[in-house]
Amino acid sequence: MALLQHPGYEEEKLQRVAEQLPCREVQAGTLLALMGQQYSYPSIFIYGHRASGKSHVMNVLLKELELPHATVSCVECVSVALLFEQVLLSFFGCDAASLLPRSPSLSDFVRIYREQCSQSPARQTRYIVMEKAEILRDTDANLLPALLRLQELVEDNVTVILLSEIVWDTFRPNTGCFEPLLLNFPDYSKGELQQILSQDRHPSYSAEFYSSYINILLGVFYSVCRDLRELRHLAALNFSKFCEPLADGKVKETDTHKLWRNIEPHLKKAMQTVYLREVSRSFLLIAAYLASYNPARTDKRFFLKHHGKIRKTNFLKKNEKTSNHLLGPKPFPLDRLLAIFYSVVDSRVAPTASIFSQISSLVTLQLLTQVSHDDQLDTPKYKCAVSLDFICAISRELYIDKKP
Repeated sequence: MALLQHPGYEEEKLQRVAEQLPCREVQAGTLLALMGQQYSYPSIFIYGHRASGKSHVMNVLLKELELPHATVSCVECVSVALLFEQVLLSFFGCDAASLLPRSPSLSDFVRIYREQCSQSPARQTRYIVMEKAEILRDTDANLLPALLRLQELVEDNVTVILLSEIVWDTFRPNTGCFEPLLLNFPDYSKGELQQILSQDRHPSYSAEFYSSYINILLGVFYSVCRDLRELRHLAALNFSKFCEPLADGKVKETDTHKLWRNIEPHLKKAMQTVYLREVSRSFLLIAAYLASYNPARTDKRFFLKHHGKIRKTNFLKKNEKTSNHLLGPKPFPLDRLLAIFYSVVDSRVAPTASIFSQISSLVTLQLLTQVSHDDQLDTPKYKCAVSLDFICAISRELYIDKKP
């Protein structure tokens, strides 16, 4: 374990931080160097794939070092009003947040923030952490540039930290903006995943035994899944099955070969589940977008592999030649969504509770909108509520977009 060093913080606190951030000491040390107590850089852009430790590192640093901060989920804050309210509430309390008008503008937020700063000046740097920051690209065009230079606008020692799964070149607004400092969180290597997951060992078994189990698990799943949270879930889910021969007294802890033969069929079966769980939410959203912006009669052409010949001359009706993006999303039934989804994932998987729960989650997050009435339980209808840019970003991450 590498030791973190910073003259402004107690060694005991830094040690606690390092213990909670295995394999992320380099990134934590870089952030510590950037997070000055008297003055800090206006904005920092942290990017990396999902489950690469971005949010975890920031949360541990801010809480263990007791730094004033506001953590905002851009998924949960479905309007700028909620975003402004969350920041003011975290820094200045309920009374400050209540000063916002019903539909606050950026100017309202800046004005109230400056007023509160004059009454409660910062003794050290304040931090605003924006999780899933790529969603900000779909908000008001002035919001993201303003957040990047918020320190200047509010005349306060405040740093905005954006956490994103996409790179800055893709994230950067077309209108130009203040350039933040960039910090990459690379994917965990196989050895790092082994080290992190081995720390979750069961107290009834030796560290060596649990480490050998993790090594077997990674040998099966590492090529298809490198998501730490998913691998941790799989490790906990399958460990009891791995230990069954021990409980029956058939093998010893050191007999790795027999333990492997017992667990192998269960791990291979779990691979189908992990694939579906990995792709379902993102692919469902893509399928929903396709269903909302393509006429239902084009599904055969676009999503059926062996659709036969289709006459191109009358393929589009006269009123369909107008861009569907100008007309807005159209409602679609659940069965059409699932049909497109299975075509996109190119895998014959039966409808499961997991898929339906993902659809419910997308509705809760307001990424999908349910437009059918409550009494139409047999034929629910939905509309996609995200933009083309949002879908393009997801597609690029899933390697669907093949354009250079």
